[in-house]
Amino acid sequence: MERLPLDQNNVEQGLAKLVLTVIELLRQLMERQAMRRVESDSLTDDQLEELGITLMRLEEKMEELKAVFGLENEELNIELGPLGKLM
Repeated sequence: MERLPLDQNNVEQGLAKLVLTVIELLRQLMERQAMRRVESDSLTDDQLEELGITLMRLEEKMEELKAVFGLENEELNIELGPLGKLM
């Protein structure tokens, strides 16, 4: 029986990849919902500005975390079945 090599760095990176993939999926869904609200003119100017800043900060934090764990966008690009790839 062959043992799987388990070292702390691989476990951390694997977990980070999973968590960041889920966060990226949610970020993209939030962005699409925000665009629908923008297009339907259902946001005030203040809400629109706050939404833009929030999405920008989330994207910046994602980039920071990907760098910390040595991950690239392609590694978070999971197959979503009939919906296609995440990114």
